[in-house]
Amino acid sequence: MAIITTVGLDLAKRYFQVHGVDKQGKVVLKKQLSREGVLSFFVNLPPCLVGMEACGGSHYWAREIGKFGHTVRQISPQFVKPYVKSNKNDANDAEAICEAVSRPSMRFVTTKSIEQQDIQALHRIRDRLVGNRTALANQTRGLLLELGIAMPQGIRHLRTMLPIIIEDMDNNQTLLEKDYLSDLYSELVELDAKVAAYDAKLAAICKQSAECMRLLKVPGIGPLSATAIVAAVGQAKEFKNGREFSAWLGLVPRQNSSGGKTKLQGISKRGDIYLRTLLIHGARAVAYRGSSGNDARSQWLRAICDRRGMNRAVVARANKTARIVWAVLAKGEAYKEAA
Repeated sequence: MAIITTVGLDLAKRYFQVHGVDKQGKVVLKKQLSREGVLSFFVNLPPCLVGMEACGGSHYWAREIGKFGHTVRQISPQFVKPYVKSNKNDANDAEAICEAVSRPSMRFVTTKSIEQQDIQALHRIRDRLVGNRTALANQTRGLLLELGIAMPQGIRHLRTMLPIIIEDMDNNQTLLEKDYLSDLYSELVELDAKVAAYDAKLAAICKQSAECMRLLKVPGIGPLSATAIVAAVGQAKEFKNGREFSAWLGLVPRQNSSGGKTKLQGISKRGDIYLRTLLIHGARAVAYRGSSGNDARSQWLRAICDRRGMNRAVVARANKTARIVWAVLAKGEAYKEAA
């Protein structure tokens, strides 16, 4: 039997499809595996190149299969789709993955460690809690408006004014209205406490990480941004340069060029939305706080703001921050203040 050199593994919840080829690209194996039989299959397989789509659970399988000496590569699903022949099914998907992983110019997704996934889980949970709190605040403001009470925008106004409204005995509210408003306020206090608890956990993780502490020196980077970046990209050495890292975050212009004519549009908005949002918020804080500085970067930011407007200047600052972050992580150097 020919030796299998490349394997395409189509991940699923219950049944996994395997497609193996030899060094000449000839099909050697087509097999369906149960979830329990995946590791036992690869432990008995000679070390080879294993490809899989980057999806839910793929980092776990990449780590486990890699322990047996296999070289595991994860591919974004959008890069696998062009290799799918005819109809879509598990067997064709596994064959397409096997073909895509063997391409020399293919881009791969770096496998995350357990620690990185744990930090990302904290961020995802916190982000959901913040979303729930925002929805609660919007609903409460709407209900108050139905009662003839206009609440200013901003959750801080809700925290201070809602208890006063509940305790006011002269606003003609019924007991039922005071009851559900009190429940909403209690829920808001509970969500605030949960968000604060996750902030404290992430701040503690940030203090224990040398990479995060270096990133905190970069303007526009706080504990949230630092831990999120380290969890997502690790050492950043898989990116060739800062521009490639910025492009991965979707902070570079989207290109629509043809016939030798270069046409650049708005930012591509590809990659991790959460990371890009944190960087843009941090860049906005830098733009407002450092608008009166005399250093070169402040002057550069003011020039863009005068020429293109504040929003474009903020995105440009986020792009520059991303490139600085790459240099700090990839080169292991401390951030140097602008002259």
